[in-house]
Amino acid sequence: MTEAPRILQILARRPFWVLALLGLLLWLPGILSLPPLDRDESRFAQASRQMVESGNLVDIRFGQVPRYKKPVGIYWLQAAATGIADKFPGVDDHHIWTYRLPSLFGGIAAAWLTVWCALALTGAETAFLAGVLMLGTVLLTGEASIATTDAVLLASVVAMQGVLIRVWRAARVEGAPAVPTRLVLAGWAAMAAGILIKGPVPLGVAAVTVAGLVAWDRQWRDRQWRWLAQLRPASGTLLAALLVAPWLLAIAIQSHGAFFQQALGNDFAAKIAGGQESHGAPPGYFLVLSAITFWPTILFVAPALVAAVQRRADPMIHFLLVWAGGWWLLVELVPTKLPHYVLAAYPPLAILAALWLAQPQPSSTGTRIARWAGGIQFVLGAALLAAAPIILTRLYGAGSGMDWRLLALAGTGAILSLVALVLFLTRRDGLAMAAALAALFVFVPGLTAEVAPGLSRIWVSARLAPLVAEHARPGDPPPALAGFQEPSLVFALGKDVVLTDGRGAADAAAARGGLALIEDRERGAFLARLAELQDDAEAEATLSGFNYSRGKPVHVTGYRVGRIAR
Repeated sequence: MTEAPRILQILARRPFWVLALLGLLLWLPGILSLPPLDRDESRFAQASRQMVESGNLVDIRFGQVPRYKKPVGIYWLQAAATGIADKFPGVDDHHIWTYRLPSLFGGIAAAWLTVWCALALTGAETAFLAGVLMLGTVLLTGEASIATTDAVLLASVVAMQGVLIRVWRAARVEGAPAVPTRLVLAGWAAMAAGILIKGPVPLGVAAVTVAGLVAWDRQWRDRQWRWLAQLRPASGTLLAALLVAPWLLAIAIQSHGAFFQQALGNDFAAKIAGGQESHGAPPGYFLVLSAITFWPTILFVAPALVAAVQRRADPMIHFLLVWAGGWWLLVELVPTKLPHYVLAAYPPLAILAALWLAQPQPSSTGTRIARWAGGIQFVLGAALLAAAPIILTRLYGAGSGMDWRLLALAGTGAILSLVALVLFLTRRDGLAMAAALAALFVFVPGLTAEVAPGLSRIWVSARLAPLVAEHARPGDPPPALAGFQEPSLVFALGKDVVLTDGRGAADAAAARGGLALIEDRERGAFLARLAELQDDAEAEATLSGFNYSRGKPVHVTGYRVGRIAR
């Protein structure tokens, strides 16, 4: 890359400060402006809030029921972040952004650790470039902006892999420094942290990487696999067990073993056995989706892979290919597929892209084809991002007209993307990267801070909560919900709401009085049951919208039910 070496050298002198600033600029607008999302974000946030309220740091509950799908790590982090934020005036545990803070810092840490991984095989400027290419991706942007597990998980995985790549370098590169035992044990601690965040996933990333390295070189011959002893497996396993076991033992006692049955049996095993919760997809799903999830870095990935395959004899390139390819292949083969499953394969690809940008390769037929392939993927992602403000506003916005600011947003992002493409195809790769990242910084804050909050039809819970507050009376119990029971509404109204069907809502409301929020498909059963109870309900408010979790329109009526005299 020759276009702007001086500015890269300047920025690379303070890589962590620059990456932190870029992450804040890119992600904070969405963190602060987006309403609570369905379904996982609101489930995590509500369970973390209940952990704060109860003071029980072992059990995990959503509403009145246990939530035993993921380990406790993310709930601890969200509870701690919210507890600290609550100390500031005007902030309380109803603000969703406080639960998003661990993801924000996890995403920044993942970019920092990508730099650290890259420093094992390249200089400061290229390593910084790898961090920027990792930070500036749509998928990490999404995960760093919401209160779920994956940005924090990625940070723990990249920390673990950063230790593993240094152990590999010490074994395979002549003159490479030995890895101190304390650093190796830090890698095991990072794995343990990842296990507390999301169970066996970090172990899986490490396992496929090690297995791929051993299998590629056929290291079972002549006992070449002995380098694995440098990982200190005995002491490392003991350390990881000491870090993870206390909570596992506590939750086993608390849940009477139900946590392991639900987390490992009902959740993890079900994802491996089949397409869980309608999230099945054939192999190739992540490859197709990468045009948007790895945008704009996807522009450079195909030619970077061509160059990497040509240099596969280099042990460090070898490691990156095995890390990325092994995990990508594994998640493509798993029947259940969600976009974030492939995230752990992105850091090595970002490093390979940075290496390619920093060391341009001679033009060849393979490189030219790869450039066009990367360009096509980039154009597809750019087209989706440019169309999103217009299409989403027309489908789900409150007004009928089109705000000129949205047209300006879409147009500016599209023009910058086109400039990046032209620069890339004319081999001015450094400037192409700068233009592509500029397009990202137009699209993402515009979509999250300007477009998304105005999509009132999809924010059903955010509109129902003030409606309930408006019609509530002193002494009302928490409302009963039937039909529309998304976790975002539980987060908005509190853990004591009654989640039931139409008949159950009639029973609860008739017994306690107060409000019942009934979606149209449960209204018949609700009114029929009230008639059986010889009670009546008055419709006080209605609300229409679109349930994006189910892909269906919704119409909710708020009824006030008189309490039956007993």
